[in-house]
This record gives sequence, C-alpha cells and structure tokens, in this order.
Amino acid sequence: MADDNNPEAPEGGKKKLIIIIAAAVLLLLVAGGAAFFFLSGGDDSQDDIVLEEQAMSLPAIYVTLPRPFVFNVTGDEQQRLVQVKAQLLVRGNEMEALAKENLPLVEHALLNTFGAATAEQLRTPQGQLEVRRQAAENVRAALIKVTGEPVVERVLFTGFVMQ
Repeated sequence: MADDNNPEAPEGGKKKLIIIIAAAVLLLLVAGGAAFFFLSGGDDSQDDIVLEEQAMSLPAIYVTLPRPFVFNVTGDEQQRLVQVKAQLLVRGNEMEALAKENLPLVEHALLNTFGAATAEQLRTPQGQLEVRRQAAENVRAALIKVTGEPVVERVLFTGFVMQ
C-alpha cells in the first residue's frame, strides 16, 4: 500500500516492462538472425568457403609463361595482330610444380581461348576481363582432366599489345 502514495511507482513499473519487452524483442531478432545465417546455406556453400579460406592461407605464387602469345584476331575490316604476355596465379608450392609440369597444356588452352577472341572484345577493358576469365576457366578445366586439381586461380595479362 505504500506504493499507492508514491506517484512514481507505476511509472517505474512501466519503464521496467518496456525494458523487458525491448530486451525480449532484441533477443528474438538476434536468435532469428543466427538461425537464418546457419540454416540458409547448403553444405556445398560452406565447403566452398572453407576451401577458399584454405587456398587464401597459402602464399600466392606467380608462374611466368616462357613466351608471349602472338595471334591474329578478326576485326572490323582487317585482321589484327595481338601479343599477350601472361602469368598464372597459383597457391602453394605444390600447385606451382603442377603448373610448371603442365606448361604445354596450359599454353594450348590459352591459345585456344585467345584464338576465339575478337578484336572488338579485346579493345575494351570489360572484353579483356572476360577473355582472362574464360582463359582461367579453360586452363582449370584442362588441368583438372590431367591432374585432378584446378591448379590455377587466375590468368593475369602482364603485357598486351594489339596492332
């Protein structure tokens, strides 16, 4: 009954109730977010993340291809001559050794990719990016058939001339 005489008592009770409700809502949001995070991805995506983290923990090694690639591409009304110097980005000494052992296969895959490119494609940075992406995919596919490993992470252009 002493609370009846104190006008602040009901207001203090309302504050406690609001704090409890806010804490409960916050707890539900955090629990829901955690559940969504852990349950939303399949096992494959988690495996990809783990493999990617393992690959990134290995040192990056750049394998320089011994010769530049020189090839013709069809263009507007004439053929153009293109020279590309490339390097391969691999992770770890084991992948470096595999890449060096299979350089003729890598060069073959790159020549096939470069030969399929057009002058219009190679003129733009976006087109060159697409050719590099396609080159990396083709090299990885060829190396997987032989070694069972993708070996190459990226194909990098270290020199590019088109006449």
